This record gives sequence, C-alpha cells and structure tokens, in this order.
Amino acid sequence: MVKIGPVDLGEFPLLLAPMEDVSDPPFRALCKAQGCDMMYTEFISVEGLIRDATKSVQKLDIYPEERPIGIQIFGAEIDSMMRAAEIVEDAQPEVLDINYGCPVKKVVCKMAGAGILQDLDRMVKLTDAVVRATNLPVTVKTRLGWDDETKYIEEVAERLQDVGIKALSIHGRTRKQMYKGEADWSLIGKIKENPRVKIPIFGNGDIDSPQKAKLYRERYGVDGIMIGRAAIGYPWIFREIKHYFETGEILPPPTVEERVAAARQHLTHSLEWKGPKLGVLEMRRHYTNYFRGFRNIKAWRMQLVTQDDPAAVFQVLDQIESIYSGMEQQEVMQR
Repeated sequence: MVKIGPVDLGEFPLLLAPMEDVSDPPFRALCKAQGCDMMYTEFISVEGLIRDATKSVQKLDIYPEERPIGIQIFGAEIDSMMRAAEIVEDAQPEVLDINYGCPVKKVVCKMAGAGILQDLDRMVKLTDAVVRATNLPVTVKTRLGWDDETKYIEEVAERLQDVGIKALSIHGRTRKQMYKGEADWSLIGKIKENPRVKIPIFGNGDIDSPQKAKLYRERYGVDGIMIGRAAIGYPWIFREIKHYFETGEILPPPTVEERVAAARQHLTHSLEWKGPKLGVLEMRRHYTNYFRGFRNIKAWRMQLVTQDDPAAVFQVLDQIESIYSGMEQQEVMQR
C-alpha cells in the first residue's frame, strides 16, 4: 500500500495534478467521482494567504467528498511559507504540498515555483522550515531541473526526503522545456531504483491513455501516477486507467449523455462556487475536451465559449445532447 504519512492511498494511486484555474472544487468533484484517489488544490500564493487575499483564501475550500486532498502552496520566503503552513493546517487537508515546478515567468522570477530549482540549498532550507512549521505530512511537486544541464532531481529527492517530506511528485520536464517536447521519465525511474529513497515517488507528464499509464507504471516502477492536462474536460481518464489495470480491457468512451451531464454538473458547481460571471468564464477552457472530436461541433462550441448568460449556456448543452444523443459512436465522432 502507498501511504503519505498516515494517509493510505491504496495499491497504486492516481492523483490529480494541481492546475491553476482548473483543479478547483467543481472540477475535483468530477475527477473524484471517476476514481481519482488523491487530489490537490490549485496552487496558492503564500503571500496572498498571509495577506488574507480573497482569491487565495477561497482556494482553501475543500469538501468532505473530496478527501483525501492536499493543499498546494508556492512562495520563496521562509517566514511567509511557515506562516502560510499554519493557515493551511487550519483548513484541515490531509497533506500540504509545496510547488517547486510551476514554470510561469511571473512565479519563477520571484524564485518561487520552478525558479527555486536554480538554488537547491534554498529549496532544502525552505522545505525544512515548512516541515517544522506544520503537523501535516508535507509533499513536494517539482521538475527534473532548471534546464538540461541542471537535472539534479536525484539529489533533490534524497535531500528533501532527509528533511522530512513524505512523498515527491516529479514532472518529467525541465523548467526550460515548459510543456514542450516529450516528458522524460528515465530519471524518475532512477530515483525509484535508489535504495536510499523510501518515500513514494509519483510520476507526472504526458499520461493520456490507459495503455501509457500501464507501460510507464511497469517501466519506471513509480508508486503512482499524477495526471494533469489529460483530465481537463475528460475526468473519465481515471476510471479508464483503473479499469485497464484491473482487466486489460479498454472501456468505451463516455456517451454523449455522460459528457453533457458532466459539463452540466461542472457548470452548475462552478456557478455556485464562483458566481455567475467567473463561473461561466472559467468553464470555457473545458468545453473543447468535453466534446472533442464531435462531428460539426464547432458552431456549438463557439456558442459555449461566447455566451455570458448561464441559462443560455445550459440551453446550448441541451441542444448538443438533443442532436447527438442516440447516435452511434461512429456517427458522433469525426473520422
């Protein structure tokens, strides 16, 4: 069994990656219903938390059905990280996760996120301070290194384990790569081969099918897989991978009715959590994947991403279901 401190995640957990403006409670609810074992919040600025900024504080919202869940924070100053850890502990997640992987310039330029990969000693000091500041299990998500010349992830794994982290999630790219090129899991596999490393190691990057999940599980020996972009608009990826692990069978894709129901539920919860303006706006990134490959969907998708009135968006979803429902899969999808 894989455990993060006292948190039991089963034999081979599937984790939802923390994604800004994506892995919020409405989206997490869908992923949990489809079999996700462990989820993380969007990353939260520690400076925002200690200033009681509304957007940062709202991201602490977690619901009973989501557990176990980790709250992820990012920052560069030891004092701020320690104060934020206390605030996170009050929110009572199962895990506190530190983001050392975000490649976005506005984060990196402050030596937060992946920026800290340029200063491993500071990364270790920062992590040690957070571990000492909380009773929660502390985990870390990071990348292979800053660039191809600084892939020090094996050293990072040992040093962060030594200061007390309970699990490490590794995205198989450098910061310089951003999200380009193919994720390289070979160094993740080497960490699993290192007899000094005892904590769970989760691999992340490019897992977009059950077959690839099984291949990477067997090839690199990871303790679990973290899925990010492949789950956007497609929470069924979790159930498909689990079914394939158990049976070797590929599940049929979700039906039109399932896709529309998921989009409808997602929108409903988004409106409840964010209000009508943001609730409609931040749903737009998901519709392409909910209806990816549908024949003649472009005009309907354009309406989904341009309508501002929630009632009008629901009406478009009803129309999509009416048009495509009952069709055979080959009729719905483009060739």
